[in-house]
Amino acid sequence: MKLRKGIAVTTTEYGGVLLDEKDGSYWQLNDTSVIVVETLAAGEAPEVAVERIVAEFDVERAEAESDVAQLTRQLVEAKILRP
Repeated sequence: MKLRKGIAVTTTEYGGVLLDEKDGSYWQLNDTSVIVVETLAAGEAPEVAVERIVAEFDVERAEAESDVAQLTRQLVEAKILRP
């Protein structure tokens, strides 16, 4: 997966922001969402994001898998990520 052209990602002290440079819309991301976006944008599999989240946060694998799958679907539906 790759970020659609014109989408910028910036990390902040509170997580991160995705900015659509074309229309100015933006989405705030929490820390785990930043991990998912960075991992997928780098061409890595969602499972890599799950591994990173489980290693860094106190979360069960099943919950991380569900959250990563849900966020991935939302980003594809919003045309932020392209398969």
